[in-house]
Amino acid sequence: MLDRQSATDSISHREFRSDEFWREIPEWKDVSREDFGSHLWQAKNSIRKLAQVKEVLGARVDDSFIEDIGAAFRIAPMNVRITPYVFSLIDWDNPTDDPLRKQFLPIASQMLPDHPYYLADSLYEDVDSPVPMLTHRYPDKVLFLPLTTCPVYCSYCTRSRIIGGSTESVEKDTYGPNPKNWEAAFEYLRKTPQIEDVVISGGDAYNLPTKYIQLIGETLLEIPHIKRLRYATKGIAVLPQKILTDDAWVNALTTVHKKGRALGKQVVIHTHFSSPREITEWSQKAMERLFSEGVTVRNQAVLQDGVNNDPEIMIRMTKQISYMNIQPYYVYIHDMVPGCEHLRTTVGEGIEIEKHVRGTTAGFNVPTFVCDAPAGGGKRHVASAEYYDQENGISVWQAPEVKPNELFLYFDPIHRLNPDAQTRWQDATARRELVRSAVNQVNPDLSDEQRDKIGQRLEGIVK
Repeated sequence: MLDRQSATDSISHREFRSDEFWREIPEWKDVSREDFGSHLWQAKNSIRKLAQVKEVLGARVDDSFIEDIGAAFRIAPMNVRITPYVFSLIDWDNPTDDPLRKQFLPIASQMLPDHPYYLADSLYEDVDSPVPMLTHRYPDKVLFLPLTTCPVYCSYCTRSRIIGGSTESVEKDTYGPNPKNWEAAFEYLRKTPQIEDVVISGGDAYNLPTKYIQLIGETLLEIPHIKRLRYATKGIAVLPQKILTDDAWVNALTTVHKKGRALGKQVVIHTHFSSPREITEWSQKAMERLFSEGVTVRNQAVLQDGVNNDPEIMIRMTKQISYMNIQPYYVYIHDMVPGCEHLRTTVGEGIEIEKHVRGTTAGFNVPTFVCDAPAGGGKRHVASAEYYDQENGISVWQAPEVKPNELFLYFDPIHRLNPDAQTRWQDATARRELVRSAVNQVNPDLSDEQRDKIGQRLEGIVK
């Protein structure tokens, strides 16, 4: 843990790592700063296979650790893709505990069985989809998914059901960018006048070719009622070199931004730093370029065990990204998706960490901690649950302006509960009774049919 003085009161967040850290990796010890700073070199040398891990690291780690990675490859719901930038920021003297390794390179010895009530599509993005590649949950906002690839694959991804390619354990229908497949989404947007806000995600907008960054942006700006566009990308955190060396891509983005401003519309970037360990001088320089172009960048992080679930680490990250002119926006309680149980934290922990972050910097730079309520309830402030049974790890939520008269349940990871609660969760009948009891605390007048539907939804029987 960072001491309070260093995280809260000092100016250490203004310091950015600038050494040639990649030279500590045997395979890259002779790579020049110019090559390492090229987005093309980064893409070409990204880590995708176990054999590459062994080849690049050489003798830096022992064979047992490599075997642990290989075992994770066989059971994880996503393939691995890591840029050299991120890979070389990992502390390879202690990779087991490293927060970057935990986010991007799973090891089987840390993985845990999925929660009994996990769902591959925990947020009901597919259920709330009126046409392919579009999720419409909030009245004036939609999520557009024009592709399913990313510059890195995060182990905690909420869309692992479609992202990261098929693995030994999961078959997927993935897709690349194809304008012919987007027309139904564009037509839906044209015919739905209440929509004002479009998030362009995926996958990752970083992986959209230059011509499609501009095509999508200009097509959406031409729709009169759309006022806000957000390009969603983790790229600034994991491949800042693209902002610095891919001039055509950046120019396409800034062209859309300028056209939006001329029309009185917002065009912004939402990025995704989850650890101060991701931040270097490359990050700072990338943000200097975007800031100089007038592009607003906001950040959305995910609270993860052993990565950032420490108040001082979250304070440090919040202050450092703010210093780079990135506005902290959200910190998410981890979604209940497969392969991630070892990374999830409790709602209670999120509440406590937000208490510590608030008051350490200006209010507009304090992220809102939210639980994205499973089954499509949407983002709810962590302290706004209608009922929270911390002993058994059950929170019940309402979203009256999203899905009126429905209840949504989130479950803390079982291994974080006390032994008696863990025992109760092992029995299917007992856990159903726990759910019933929690629901009764919020609405004891639910009909048997409504109760059964909640139970069946949790079991993945109905949606």
